[in-house]
Amino acid sequence: MLSNFIYRKDMKCIINGVIVAGAIFMVSCSAPKKVPYMVNAETIPAEVLAQVNPITEPVVMPGDLLNIEVSSINMTAVAPFNKGRYVNNEGEIVDNSRSTTANGKNESSTRYYLVSKDGDIDFPIIGKLHIGGMDKSQIEELIQSELCPKYLKEKPSVDIRFMNFRVTMLGAVNSPGVIVSDNERLNILEAITKAGDLNIKGERERIMLIRTNSDGKREIAILNLNDKNILLSPYYNLQQNDIIYVQPNKSMAQSAWQMNPAVAATITVVGGLSSVASLVIGIVNLNN
Repeated sequence: MLSNFIYRKDMKCIINGVIVAGAIFMVSCSAPKKVPYMVNAETIPAEVLAQVNPITEPVVMPGDLLNIEVSSINMTAVAPFNKGRYVNNEGEIVDNSRSTTANGKNESSTRYYLVSKDGDIDFPIIGKLHIGGMDKSQIEELIQSELCPKYLKEKPSVDIRFMNFRVTMLGAVNSPGVIVSDNERLNILEAITKAGDLNIKGERERIMLIRTNSDGKREIAILNLNDKNILLSPYYNLQQNDIIYVQPNKSMAQSAWQMNPAVAATITVVGGLSSVASLVIGIVNLNN
């Protein structure tokens, strides 16, 4: 009678243990159910896609690094309005903004304009210009109006380039890091591609985008790569200095979970007692 009681109790413990272990195994081994991007995107009507706002010019923000080139037919006349250049006594244009590194490459050290926290730059001869919140065409018009006709007889050409158009990708991607765009254009899909794509444990329905606007205020948007409407999102096209964080899905979070040492010790003890009980049952059955 006693042996049967011990046997039933032990079997119940073993069965419960197997059920718990099986549940943990199933949860830890479960794969993300939603892997495809932009499901059914082909069903978006063409007229709806046509209404999406076109790509806009990036606007200047504090901390931006700009390259501004002023040119005209008479390059001697506009040389003083290019940072790091001047005309010497012989009438030659001298560029002292470039230096040669140890590996023989030419690098510009003083040619670029760093936008201050107030959105200003210090332009040669003209002085302080407030360009924060402006796009490139607006800055070009501003500089042209400051130069002509006060300093130049003809309106010069002004070319502006963002030297820091970059975004940061981190989280559950295959190659996290800073992504630089040479053409000042980057959308969320291009950024993900350059980061080596999301790994299988990246949460595709909650891509966090952190953005600092030209007024210094931050905003956070959540993007769903499974949703076809991401193509219509105002956050589809990225801005310079955007941060994209790919959160881990439940599978990745659970695999990274660490058991409390006290719980682990308890499980070890219970496992040991279960083994002892099994041994006792075996001996009892042999005696019977």
